Amino acid sequence: MSPISTWETMLLVDRGHIRIDSALEAWFAEIITALALHEAPLTHEVVFAAREITIPHNDPADRLIAATARYYGLRLVTADERLLNGSGFLTLSA
Repeated sequence: MSPISTWETMLLVDRGHIRIDSALEAWFAEIITALALHEAPLTHEVVFAAREITIPHNDPADRLIAATARYYGLRLVTADERLLNGSGFLTLSA
């Protein structure tokens, strides 16, 4: 899981777009444990991988999330049609 996804979730909670009934840190810890997720660190190599992908919009957070999937050889699970229509990384529709 990319730290950028954590950051985006935090922004959605802070802006009231989604509601979580516990502290965000505790909620993430539960999700990470329940789904056996691992952190996919944001590194310089991930940033360089962002040059090798195509997404049909200019959202830097989405670009870094997709680049993380590419660099680590992961499949990006998303419901975002814009990311599903990207190239240079693997996706799975959620």
